[in-house]
Amino acid sequence: MLTPEPIALRRLGKQQALGREVLRFRELIAKLGSGERTSTGLSRAEAEEAMAHLLTGQVDPAQAGAFLIAHRLRRPRACEMAGMLDAYQRQGPTLPSSDRRVVSFGSPFDGRCRDAPVLPLTALLLAAAGVAVVLHGGDAMPVKYGATHAELLTALDLPLQQLSWPQISSLFQQEGLALLHQPRHFPQAETLIPLRERIGKRPPVATLELLWSCCRDQPLQVSGFVHAPTEQLAWETWALREHQEAMTVKGLEGGVDLPNSRVSIAAHHRLGTPIERLVLHARDHGLRADEPELTTLAAWSDQAHAALGGEGPLLKPLIWNGGFYLWRCGHQPTLEGGLAQAEALIRSGAIEAQRQHLRGRLGASPVGS
Repeated sequence: MLTPEPIALRRLGKQQALGREVLRFRELIAKLGSGERTSTGLSRAEAEEAMAHLLTGQVDPAQAGAFLIAHRLRRPRACEMAGMLDAYQRQGPTLPSSDRRVVSFGSPFDGRCRDAPVLPLTALLLAAAGVAVVLHGGDAMPVKYGATHAELLTALDLPLQQLSWPQISSLFQQEGLALLHQPRHFPQAETLIPLRERIGKRPPVATLELLWSCCRDQPLQVSGFVHAPTEQLAWETWALREHQEAMTVKGLEGGVDLPNSRVSIAAHHRLGTPIERLVLHARDHGLRADEPELTTLAAWSDQAHAALGGEGPLLKPLIWNGGFYLWRCGHQPTLEGGLAQAEALIRSGAIEAQRQHLRGRLGASPVGS
């Protein structure tokens, strides 16, 4: 039997059945995924609104997945990234202020697969020199399911991911080292991981993770990149957010580890000054070396402990990276001075002493015991 219901009222009824939140998020999806002619993108405020909805679970998985893949295909704009960062800043945990120089490293959350990472060792070196270091990450996640900061630190008998956020905050203030472990410390963001697994591609949230820091005060933000458009997006986003100081590094596997086997490319910018481009060669400082392969966590642990003792294939990468960051953090006026200080910290046993001290604070037992 034909219904007497007016067609216009039928549409209104269907929309009302969906609910206000669903309809609103559908509008935001349409702004991203309506094609080249009608897609407008999101304003900063709309991007913050969309990310807040995702973090608080106010949208169903179908809408969330549609948003993430549409945003990836369209590619995010700086104003959208700024808005998403605003949402992370409001929703995520925040570290207290520190009286040290603070550097926050933005590396891909999906970890490392090919080259042995040196960042956890660099973090210990910087902390031993009086620099406060912030790392972010999670468990093994798509698309690479690589080695994570949490796993690598655990391989050094430093399972920071087991600490509560108040404990991490205390460790940061007293010892100058923090790890934001997303599953434990930012579970709202962790709810997006199953969606990313099903999509099978990195959504713009993966770029967001390179730019975000949980620091209360603006740190020196160091973000890795692979492709030039990603670097440009980072600089435009930081400019919109008036971030005071940042660096981009064309590091190994999109991270912040400088390569020893080839040219190292980075850029450093302080608000109100031109961007300083850096093109460096480890060979010019006697530190040229092939990047060690990442095979197993056990093998990496052996290499890492050897480097802290002044030996092994990770020694030159640690000197190169540690010296570079000591220089860019302002602890040394020149790269040569930073490299000399880095090697001195290793040879004197200061970094190993720092690791042992932190291990004692955590009450950790050796891995495998």
